[in-house]
Amino acid sequence: MRMNSKGQVTIPAKLRAKHHLHEGDELEVIEDGTALRIVRAQGSETHGQRLVRQMRGRATTGQSTEELMELLRGE
Repeated sequence: MRMNSKGQVTIPAKLRAKHHLHEGDELEVIEDGTALRIVRAQGSETHGQRLVRQMRGRATTGQSTEELMELLRGE
């Protein structure tokens, strides 16, 4: 891993997947003695929470809740 001129590093894809890190996740770098640790920021939104927030209010249907429930239930 190499740091670029802006101080940025790339976390390998295998480690991002293993630790469930996604684009937009907030991380913190913590000094731990002579080492640095990268941890998820406390109180930051998860990937799923960001998706739900972005999707909320975007549904476009002319059906009522009851009509949708009937479809889901197979009635």
